Amino acid sequence: MSAAQHPAVSVIMPVLDEERHLRNSVRHILEQEYTGEMEVVIALGPSTDRTDEIAAELVAEDPRVHTVPNPTGRTPAALNAAIKASSHPVVVRVDGHGMLSPNYIATAVRLLEETGAQNVGGIMQAEGENAWEDAVAAAMTSKIGVGNAAFHTGGQAGPAETVFLGVFRREALEKADGYNIEFIRAQDWELNFRIREAGGLIWFSPELRVQYRPRPSVRALAKQYKDYGRWRHVVARYHSGSINLRYLAPPTAVVAIAAGIVVGAAVTPWALVVPAGYVAAIVAGSLPAGKGLPLKARALIPVALATMHMSWGYGFLTSPRSLARKVIASRRPAVQSGSQHV
Repeated sequence: MSAAQHPAVSVIMPVLDEERHLRNSVRHILEQEYTGEMEVVIALGPSTDRTDEIAAELVAEDPRVHTVPNPTGRTPAALNAAIKASSHPVVVRVDGHGMLSPNYIATAVRLLEETGAQNVGGIMQAEGENAWEDAVAAAMTSKIGVGNAAFHTGGQAGPAETVFLGVFRREALEKADGYNIEFIRAQDWELNFRIREAGGLIWFSPELRVQYRPRPSVRALAKQYKDYGRWRHVVARYHSGSINLRYLAPPTAVVAIAAGIVVGAAVTPWALVVPAGYVAAIVAGSLPAGKGLPLKARALIPVALATMHMSWGYGFLTSPRSLARKVIASRRPAVQSGSQHV
């Protein structure tokens, strides 16, 4: 790729309480194997740790790094603020706990040109820094963990419903008027839905990899997946026909296990076969997922799987219709596809 084919790139980062990973994440951006001009815009939520201090240090150390405020702390608002404060024709979304592979931006720019896509993305490569996080990473990349989405488990390059994070043509973001701020979660899916609805292409490629740091505790993981389930039900109500059996598995498991425990305690112990069967299934499923990990991490994989399944299912079952109605009322028109050149 010649110098003329390296368009300037804006990297946008929504951050909140990211003192543990922010500096390393920004380092992976600034050290990209990419010769085009680059800027990094960090949207700062109301953190309670040293995130703001670290961000100020990064700004002082490198003129390519800038910050904008995000007083709401909400991800879509942060993304919109960072998009507005940036200026380059290619926009790369990165989270404060995501680490780009060295050639991520160069590869993404090439794929935008080759495919004509409005947005390209790749694999969320979960990697831990201790036994618990290793267990969560193994669970997330297992087909019995969060399903068989390509950006979790890998797959062939091709058109996709949505992708992890994303590298966009700015024109697509501007025509969409940014992210829909009503989608506290699933804002990527909603934006990509509008792009696809208007005939635009979303492209997945396993060439693109982002190291992702899992949540550091059972409680944090449970909240993350409860929110995922809650918002996946909003998506199902927002866009009828987008649900499938894979998404219904966790709520079905929650209901079946709860019923099995209640009936087993009040009527017949035979009903306990259901929760016992579930435990046996996740223990068996954790064996291939934990291959190569230390014993402590392998032992924690069933805990991670159960936390993900039960929290996701509970969030899905308890997602209020009023939330979906509010989101549906905020529906934006489809994005109109523009030029197919970066």
